[in-house]
Amino acid sequence: MKVAQIRGIAASLPDGRLDNRELARVFPFWTEEKIRRKLGIATRPIAAENETALDLGVRAAERLFEAGIATPDEIDFVVFCTQSPDYFLPSSACVMQNRLGLRRECGAFDINLGCSGYPYGLSVCKGLIESGAAKKVLFVTGETYSKYINAEDRATRPLFGDGASATLLEAVEVDGATNDVWSGAPTVGPFEFGTDGSGAEMLIVPAGAARKPSTPETAVPTLDAFGGFHSEDQLFMNGPGIFNFSVDVVPALTKRLVAEAQKRGVGIDAFVFHQANKFMLDRLRDLCELDEARFFNDMAERGNTVSSSIPIAMIDATAAGLLKPGSVALLVGFGVGLSWGACFVRLPENFEVVPLD
Repeated sequence: MKVAQIRGIAASLPDGRLDNRELARVFPFWTEEKIRRKLGIATRPIAAENETALDLGVRAAERLFEAGIATPDEIDFVVFCTQSPDYFLPSSACVMQNRLGLRRECGAFDINLGCSGYPYGLSVCKGLIESGAAKKVLFVTGETYSKYINAEDRATRPLFGDGASATLLEAVEVDGATNDVWSGAPTVGPFEFGTDGSGAEMLIVPAGAARKPSTPETAVPTLDAFGGFHSEDQLFMNGPGIFNFSVDVVPALTKRLVAEAQKRGVGIDAFVFHQANKFMLDRLRDLCELDEARFFNDMAERGNTVSSSIPIAMIDATAAGLLKPGSVALLVGFGVGLSWGACFVRLPENFEVVPLD
């Protein structure tokens, strides 16, 4: 039978950087070390004024092609996960198809998801492949949350970085296997998903779309109840609410999946969670009772890159020797939506990543 496997991953980070020294200048009640200690972040990649998530996604895909992991004429579908589109319409994936020189017979569409976007996107790509609709799918993630953030907002500006990733999934014939990692197949799955839309306003850009169009009034910044400073056209985050949601949902989800792997006799080599912030990751690791040596934390030079954080962490985990061909990883995404998703991945023997500079 045919299964979908991850053949390789590349990423792209913008050249711009925001370091803790600059943040300590803007927020004098913080020090560089205090920011690093709490968030685990020393510097964040920040897109230039005229640089978009689409630009970063195209660059990540080009790096994947340049590495020989695939060629543009082999791609049957491009799926782009972003909440930072170039336009309301058309789909950014359609623009990406043209810029990458993909075939006109290539399908293309966007997924609007944030921190859980990578597991969700992998499931969509797996479905395209295992239904027979595609043989090779280019799955791209890209975010430039910095464009939604007020420069004086201490709740969000220290946290988020910009970045993109490109993952190549392809169909592989595997004799006598089922289409999940339990059988030993080099594939993705099983998956588990969840949503709590009652928490949609915990992480939101309130104005600018159809529900609340931008006006001169929505552009006026104010101080919110959580210490954030932003207008309704910019990003609002209820930090304590997001934290409480995460510690409520993620440990139970993770323990359930770990128990299932143990029951199936499948060892987990690495746990790669959405890279939210160090404080949250440390707390989740403790609550999930996970081995620190197998739990990857990739915040220092990246920041929270939203849907790109898991694939970028997978690249760095491979460079660190935690992930390698044949490894089994549990990927867990959670956040904006409120939304969560998790999946197992067994990497094939020809798995490759393109190292970040």
